[in-house]
Amino acid sequence: MPTARSAEFAHAFAVRLMQHLVVPTFVLDAERRVIIWNKACERLTGVTAMEVLGTSDHWQAFYEAPRHCLADILALGSTEELDALYVAHSEPGESTHGLKAENWCVMPKVKKRLYLAIDAGPIFDEDGTLLAVVETLRDYTEQKLAQMALHSLAVKDGLTGLANRRSFDERLESDWLHALREQVPISLLLVDVDHFKLYNDTYGHQKGDSCLKAVAAVLDTQVFRPSDLAARYGGEEFAVIMPTTDLDGALRVADRLRETVMELALPHSASQSDDRVTISIGAASAVPTIDQGSADLIAAADAALYRAKHAGRNRVMGGELVAAE
Repeated sequence: MPTARSAEFAHAFAVRLMQHLVVPTFVLDAERRVIIWNKACERLTGVTAMEVLGTSDHWQAFYEAPRHCLADILALGSTEELDALYVAHSEPGESTHGLKAENWCVMPKVKKRLYLAIDAGPIFDEDGTLLAVVETLRDYTEQKLAQMALHSLAVKDGLTGLANRRSFDERLESDWLHALREQVPISLLLVDVDHFKLYNDTYGHQKGDSCLKAVAAVLDTQVFRPSDLAARYGGEEFAVIMPTTDLDGALRVADRLRETVMELALPHSASQSDDRVTISIGAASAVPTIDQGSADLIAAADAALYRAKHAGRNRVMGGELVAAE
């Protein structure tokens, strides 16, 4: 039977062992005070054990403003906070009492922003009373940045940085279904760089790419709302999806885009409509009905764009998609 002395020795050994673990680890007692802050945690955060031991100030190692860490949430049983505080997390289940989460942390002391994978596990006594919570941290910043880069390649156009055609198609379908369900308007702009083939023939493809980037930058800066999406539709054509926007609102945005491109004053000596790069825009808007689809909105915007080109280019034309009788 273990003696009190041997139990004390075992506890001291366990604490010392945890101090030298290569995995950043800290331990909170049942009152959420720091009782262990190992050397790996010091190296990760720049915060020494002496600064946090006996306090509940461990949040300062990871965030600029007070908030709960994963160990706090586990100790408090406040798992309803997980969605608000972490970009990804496990749900507490019957098979495990621990929690897993992932999050960006600002690391104020070392002035770094790291993406951490976090595990928090409880320690109970024989009666099931919470004694402590152990939190371990792993730096997943490189993996996360690589994942974000791959995602960006999948959803963005390589030349302009706008959303690509696949992203446009998926987003338009989603926004169309939402507008149908809520019976709110949705608008679409189709944007074409006027006489772009002549521009390429005159200035070369490298200048042509620069021209497309400049027009894309206008869309990126002039389409303000987070709910809107500017995309490269194909070749010299762009598109802007605007949920909860009627035709008047869409036409105002279209006019602003056209004027801003004019203000770039990019020379286009071969243009048959102006001496600078210009754009033509077709706008369409609808409150969707069950017998319509997002392809109908595209067709309406494309027809408006055709009218704008036929009328002399460097202009905006629009129309509403009306339900069939």
